[in-house]
Amino acid sequence: MQITIDLPDALEISEADLRTELAISLFQQERITLGTASQLAGLHQIEFQQLIGSRGICIHYDVEELEQDLKSLHEEGW
Repeated sequence: MQITIDLPDALEISEADLRTELAISLFQQERITLGTASQLAGLHQIEFQQLIGSRGICIHYDVEELEQDLKSLHEEGW
């Protein structure tokens, strides 16, 4: 899906920063998984975990997400 948003120039936020903030917000609301949030932010899952950890955001992580992550890691050759 592609969404176009016109932001005021005074906002001074990059597309990457906006994507990261959106990913964090959706993750906190439990609307997307850790994996999806890290993809949206354009970060490796470990980097995304470090970022949200630095903001004091807890990782809600269940067995299903662990299984998804293990599958993804296996597909990536880990």
